[in-house]
Amino acid sequence: MAVTDIGSKTIQALIDDMRHTLVDKKLGVGLAAPQVGQSLAIIVVALRPSEYRPSTKPFDLVLINPEITDYIGRRKSMWEGCISSGRGGKADLFGKTLRHPEVKVRYYDQAGKQQHQTYTGLKAQVVQHEVDHLHGMLFVDRVKDPKTYMTFNEYIKMVKQYLKQHPEAR
Repeated sequence: MAVTDIGSKTIQALIDDMRHTLVDKKLGVGLAAPQVGQSLAIIVVALRPSEYRPSTKPFDLVLINPEITDYIGRRKSMWEGCISSGRGGKADLFGKTLRHPEVKVRYYDQAGKQQHQTYTGLKAQVVQHEVDHLHGMLFVDRVKDPKTYMTFNEYIKMVKQYLKQHPEAR
């Protein structure tokens, strides 16, 4: 459902709560309002470096009523997980999805100003993942090869092994 009262205390408190879930509780990198029981077109993104994403630069974004206006580049196979697939707010399931490496998005920011931005790489992947939630889709709907499914622990083990073999990726 489209948000019309962006500046309201209720909407601003919801955004703050979603950001708290991502940043303070460290329960993911993106969250859509439907994941917290609100049928509203709100997405919060909070990328932070971690032991398995050490080169990630901090990045925060709020998208209200987002619309992806253009998908750029050939879709690539990318690993994804989702806190909706786990228990206690942690992603327990990972798999390979197909995502575009770049997207153009029109949205309103937290202050209610309309934006039209282009996002690439991990930012583009997270935006696509969260916009899917607004349309009732989960990342598992985009997994083409079920053989790629793995648990969180298996995923972390794989990433740590990759970083060990490719120190330049840190």
